[in-house]
Amino acid sequence: MRPTLDIDLTRIYDNAVLMKSFLQARGINPTAVIKGFNGIDEVVGTIVEAGYDCVASSRLHHLRRVRERGWPVKTLALRIPMMSEIPELVGVCDISFNSQLETIRLINEEAARQKTTHQVVLMRDLGDLREGIFAAERFIETAVEIERGFPNIHLSGIGSNLACYGTVRPTPENLGELADNAREIERAIGRKLEIVSGGASSSVPLAVRGQMPAGINHLRIGAILMYHTISLAADELSELQHAFLLTAEIVEIGEKPTRPHGELGRDCFGNTKRFEDRGLRRRALLAIGAFDVGDCVKLMPLDEKVEVLGGSSDHMIVDIHDSERHYRLGEIMSFRLPYQSVLMTTASESVHKIIHPRSGRPPQV
Repeated sequence: MRPTLDIDLTRIYDNAVLMKSFLQARGINPTAVIKGFNGIDEVVGTIVEAGYDCVASSRLHHLRRVRERGWPVKTLALRIPMMSEIPELVGVCDISFNSQLETIRLINEEAARQKTTHQVVLMRDLGDLREGIFAAERFIETAVEIERGFPNIHLSGIGSNLACYGTVRPTPENLGELADNAREIERAIGRKLEIVSGGASSSVPLAVRGQMPAGINHLRIGAILMYHTISLAADELSELQHAFLLTAEIVEIGEKPTRPHGELGRDCFGNTKRFEDRGLRRRALLAIGAFDVGDCVKLMPLDEKVEVLGGSSDHMIVDIHDSERHYRLGEIMSFRLPYQSVLMTTASESVHKIIHPRSGRPPQV
């Protein structure tokens, strides 16, 4: 049997409703990010049914499908657009994140050709060093120029990204700076901004702790709709559930040393490794690998006595020595998934998908 990904639409719906209610009670309107599960139609439809009025992705083909399906939601492009994709961007997206005036100028020209107005969220770099304008003064000047100089662009708001590249955590201080920037821009242009976007799922803990700065009214929520990805000490969010379950077949079982024999070099991806010598231990090989799931060691076995040791392109190696279950060749092992693995398994043609409708009874995740 091929590796299989079970997708529980009931849990996704419940997670989406719970998170939306939690954030809106705190003055924050969430946009649902659909790229993490590759925009699977059934999952997008479930999130729309949960009441989200805007969906986002960094991949335009995801948002094109949303438009083609006729769902009553706005579409938001997360990735700074390539100049080569601007005609498609304007055609399929209501809103896009931007940081370059030259790109915005081209979007304005294309929007005029398509006889429409395109909405822009100007991005500020608060230290994570990915996209956005770093200097606060230039950021505010750019926002004002967009407001006054581009008739087919509407400056919907401003935003920032944190914890994705530089691992900078969202804090009251850095998001407070974004909120201050919003107020300065609003004074300069004489109106309120509709969107002040304070990041993604990694910003939710601030809302949980009551530390979200006043003025932050938007978050992009994706991973947390699919699984309980971060520790949230909040009774209101205690019912968040894992909604994706991966199963793979055991193709080899046996006792082997825990440290390789011979001169060590690099693995198939060019990495060097260190191994602890723990003697002979029982382990299993599974018929799935980095080709399908990314970094194997991030997977979470349902059997808590199983340890993922690593993997190659096509195999995952797990230590089963301490498990109370006596695994046999051909048996199935189950795993919860982190963000990277959901992203890759939903895209992999080698992984069979079973989508359980909201009325169905999927496996326990």
